[in-house]
Amino acid sequence: MLGMDLTAFSGRKRRLSVERFLVVHARTVPDRGVLAADWRTVFLLLLLLPVCCSGEEECVLGLVGRPVSLSCFLPQLLTSVNLSIEWRRGKEVVLRSVWREDGVLEEWSVHRFSTPEDASLSGNLSLQLPSVEASENTTYYSLVETSGGNSSSELCSVCLRTAASFSDPLLQREESLHGGPEAVFSCQSSGGFPEPTLTWLINDTEDPPPGAVTTITTPLSDIWLFNISSRLTVNISKDGSVTCLVKNPALNETLTSTSYSVRRSAVRSRASEAMWIFSTALCVVVGVMVLTGVAYQINLDRISKRKKQDFEKEQSRGYKRSYPDKEEVEAMRPERNESEV
Repeated sequence: MLGMDLTAFSGRKRRLSVERFLVVHARTVPDRGVLAADWRTVFLLLLLLPVCCSGEEECVLGLVGRPVSLSCFLPQLLTSVNLSIEWRRGKEVVLRSVWREDGVLEEWSVHRFSTPEDASLSGNLSLQLPSVEASENTTYYSLVETSGGNSSSELCSVCLRTAASFSDPLLQREESLHGGPEAVFSCQSSGGFPEPTLTWLINDTEDPPPGAVTTITTPLSDIWLFNISSRLTVNISKDGSVTCLVKNPALNETLTSTSYSVRRSAVRSRASEAMWIFSTALCVVVGVMVLTGVAYQINLDRISKRKKQDFEKEQSRGYKRSYPDKEEVEAMRPERNESEV
């Protein structure tokens, strides 16, 4: 009964929008007097038309490889029993949920699609996708109520739009083989979606001359991502700069990379060379100091060992003088006279 009420409400809402449009159209046909009398009503209806149009499905942006939730809140379904709903991708059923009379929720899905755990309590029937694929760009998902195998009208309809960021542009410069002012620049970026645009700027403001740019976009058919590469051949002064810009309109994202002049590159090269020389000299000085410290410590250890040995020798000599041998003591004793015996 609830499904029938929701279906009727959806049908009335759509018929009302059509009737308002027909009223506007019918009132533009009569004579000028009638049109002048009803200009306020017509103006009001014209203001309502964009509101009706804005009620159409809005696409949800999902980043490739990340989870996304397709929102659908229907708290009026909480009082229903034996309710069965289906989330569909086009005509394919990707998830089916059934509320039994005992309050148990049974759910079947493909690709690990799911609804929130508190769906039966909050009315949040949003479809949760564990990982977005680029191939699902501009795919429509719809939620319908089913009863006895028959489908009612849509309860929710959501459009999924997908996008993926590109890698930072790799900009390289090659000097002309003839030594002239002409130079060749190449710019590459990969792994994004949808197809990007690549532009060049000379000295931050100037566009390249016609015919100076060649751009190739390569789709990766297995994963629906894109690689883009471009080549710029231009006469540029020694103090000029070239910038490569990769734009992804789906994410409102612009990635840039700039190649500066030869002079600036030379300055950076000299600075890095000086830093390398300083680091090397510092390492040598520290190494010499460490070796000097180690040698000094070894010398101190030798001197200490020598003093210890000398001290032990002096101690042993003094011990012998204090305690002479037993033979020497007996030799020094006087012999007894036999007469005394």
